[in-house]
Amino acid sequence: MPHTYESLQIGDSFEVDRMLSAEDVAEFAHVTGDDNPLHIDPEYAAGTRFGRPIVHGVLILGIISKVLGRDYPGPGSVAVSIQARFLRPVPVGSTVRFEVRVAEKIEKYRHIRMKVYAYLNGKMVMGGEAVLIPPGEQASA
Repeated sequence: MPHTYESLQIGDSFEVDRMLSAEDVAEFAHVTGDDNPLHIDPEYAAGTRFGRPIVHGVLILGIISKVLGRDYPGPGSVAVSIQARFLRPVPVGSTVRFEVRVAEKIEKYRHIRMKVYAYLNGKMVMGGEAVLIPPGEQASA
């Protein structure tokens, strides 16, 4: 069930784990056209500073978008803005923990500012924020 502007409270949060497979990365590369060999070619990636293929940063951000739009606050959410900083590489095949947290309720627009994070083995790999129109507010937007 989606969470509305009224039901969301500062500090509320949601977490979910997701394994990012080579198939996920290849499909993302196909859909976007970003076939940088750093992401999809193990032989090429072995010769880089990372030593193996890494997940596209924007794929990680895309999972955050999915969390906001499908999980929390849930269906009907509309992103007004999303910004992020990528802090560490994520090797393909890793399980990442995604977290979103309500940081502010913007009464003037009835928007919600969310902090968004991704963690690998307890270390932050991406951090940022999103501003959303929460479910149930689209008619008045």
